[in-house]
Amino acid sequence: MKNEKCDVVHPNGVKEKQLEVIDGYTIKYHANGKTMWSKGKIVDEQPDGYWEWYRADGTIKRSGYFEMGDPVGEWITYDSKGEKYKVTNRDKK
Repeated sequence: MKNEKCDVVHPNGVKEKQLEVIDGYTIKYHANGKTMWSKGKIVDEQPDGYWEWYRADGTIKRSGYFEMGDPVGEWITYDSKGEKYKVTNRDKK
């Protein structure tokens, strides 16, 4: 596997996912460089709007909304088959 298909490892040991921006959506990839890890929009360097995260096999793992970097509203966790498993409300109180 070529190095550009793997996570970038900074000198301090922190891993950074490979990413690309398509139609305004930032897409990060698993270490295999083929399957999507996450997808959503970045505004002013913060996640904003609807985001999804995926397992290496391509099934959805989690989804939810951000308002300028803060998680808000309904967040859904999915089981290994992509079925809704748990719902959490992230509204500020």
